[in-house]
Amino acid sequence: MDSHRMVELAEGLAAAKSRRDVPAAMKLFHQEMALEAPAFGTTAHGLAQNEEALTRFFASFPDYDVTLQGHAANGDILACWGTARMTMTGDRFGALPNGRRAELPVFIRFSFQDDLISGEWFHFDLSELCAQSGVSTDAVRRKLFGGDHA
Repeated sequence: MDSHRMVELAEGLAAAKSRRDVPAAMKLFHQEMALEAPAFGTTAHGLAQNEEALTRFFASFPDYDVTLQGHAANGDILACWGTARMTMTGDRFGALPNGRRAELPVFIRFSFQDDLISGEWFHFDLSELCAQSGVSTDAVRRKLFGGDHA
């Protein structure tokens, strides 16, 4: 796939997610879409799981906004980096946040198939999100991953 098209799709997804527009995001996904967020320990496969994952994510981070600041492409892989801004809400992560908006560097790797996004690996520092949100990283990791992750 042409690198300009890959960037166009990634920027379209960033814009849709920044509007918290799940239907617009879903139009950019291949039917075999895989969304991985290692910081949360989650992977969503296929359109139904991705729709559910995005809906749940935006419920926890209702003001999510991402800005892509750079990219590099190789074959059908696109790597992007930028800044995500989001306010953790509720107690989904096992702790009550302070209500402040976090600002985090992000790295996102995309793969493509049939002129659609078929994979997204969304990387950020969970400890930094927790610190800015006023919650214990240990408590959040226990909620997300179980056991003792101190």
